[in-house]
Amino acid sequence: MNLSLNPLRRYFGLYGALWKNSVVREMGFKSNFLLWIVVELLWFSLHVAFIAVIYMHTKQIGDWSKWQVILLIGAAHFIQQIFQALFLSNCIQMSEHVRTGKLDFMLLLPVNTRFLVSLRVVDLGGFLNATSAIVLMIYSLKQLHYTPNLAQIAGFLGLVVVGVLVHYSLMFTLAATSFFTVRAQGIIWGYWSLFNIARMPDAAFRGFFKSFFTFALPMLLVVNVPAKLLLNKLTSPGDILLLLALAVACALFSEALWRFSLKRYTSASS
Repeated sequence: MNLSLNPLRRYFGLYGALWKNSVVREMGFKSNFLLWIVVELLWFSLHVAFIAVIYMHTKQIGDWSKWQVILLIGAAHFIQQIFQALFLSNCIQMSEHVRTGKLDFMLLLPVNTRFLVSLRVVDLGGFLNATSAIVLMIYSLKQLHYTPNLAQIAGFLGLVVVGVLVHYSLMFTLAATSFFTVRAQGIIWGYWSLFNIARMPDAAFRGFFKSFFTFALPMLLVVNVPAKLLLNKLTSPGDILLLLALAVACALFSEALWRFSLKRYTSASS
């Protein structure tokens, strides 16, 4: 029993040390930390204002009312900021680890390399920015005069975790292409830009685009499904099952590509 718990405790301890290091780093540049939070809030406000302008000319987008879409924006921002806090910086830095040879050092450490590459840096500002999304979602629910029950809230949070893991798996897959292209920041930031599509209701899309952003890049599922569950707009569990299936598929593919890439990796000095 103790033998099985020791590795888990070791990794929790290591992750705690990485958190402490991130706190020290952020507090060393307090002005930059605070300025980035302000910039994110302004960007978030612009998205809400954009939807407000659209609803000055229409009452609904598909079957989504104004405050339902604003809640959707809040859910998208919440998922995006949690993902950014935990994984974004690490995925972006992977190509630099490959290019500069830092990955060689990581491979020699007595710890799972993917764990270290994926969780080495924590962006604490992301967690603070996520609170603004929570405030917006609560305010939207009040405007809708609707209160979700505990099961809906728990389901929403569970699907948020699934959504974050989907984005992590996909972006980690894109970052792993740096083993073959050396630099992959352009691909990663391109994916990050596409995340803005998740802020729109799936009813706004038709045909190829809806299929592509549902199955190939499941942006729409990642945000629309949790928001629909919270708003009691899901008519069947099919969308939840599809999201879970795609999450498993993305995770397995990212792990397979990571292992294949490591086998072909010959260090930066070769």
